[in-house]
Amino acid sequence: MRIYTIGFTKTSAQSFFGRLKERRVKRLIDVRLNNISQLAGFAKKEDLKFFSQELCNAQYSHLPDLAPTQEMLSAYRKEGKDWKIYEDRFIQLLRDRHIESMDKDLFKDSCLLCSESKSHYCHRRLVAEYLKCHWGDVDIIHL
Repeated sequence: MRIYTIGFTKTSAQSFFGRLKERRVKRLIDVRLNNISQLAGFAKKEDLKFFSQELCNAQYSHLPDLAPTQEMLSAYRKEGKDWKIYEDRFIQLLRDRHIESMDKDLFKDSCLLCSESKSHYCHRRLVAEYLKCHWGDVDIIHL
C-alpha cells in the first residue's frame, strides 16, 4: 500500500494538484484540525473538495481523528516549539484513538494533507509512520 503526504504552504495550486495528479492519488485526506481558514488559500475544505475531484479525479475526506487537538497545538506553540514533546503527545493521541483500526482501503493510494511545506516537522508524517508501524506493508511517499 502507498500513502502519500503533502503540504500546501509555499507552493502554487498548479504544483500542488499537479503532484497529486501525477501520482494518481485516489483520495486526499485532510488531517488538519481547522480546514476553513481564509489563510489556507486554495486549500480550504470546499475548494479542495472541488479541485481534487475536477483536476485529479480524487475524492476528498476530512478526518479530524488524524489531527492534533487544539490544546496540543497551543501547548506546542507556548513551549517554544519543542518537537519531541509534541511528537510524543501526538503519537499517544493516535494510540488513544486507535487509528490503526480505521479501514485500510480508505488509505490505499491516498494522500495525507496538512499545511506544513515539509514533512519533517509535521503530524501527517507521524500519522503515516504510525500506520506503517501497525499495518506493515506501507510505502510512505512525501510529495
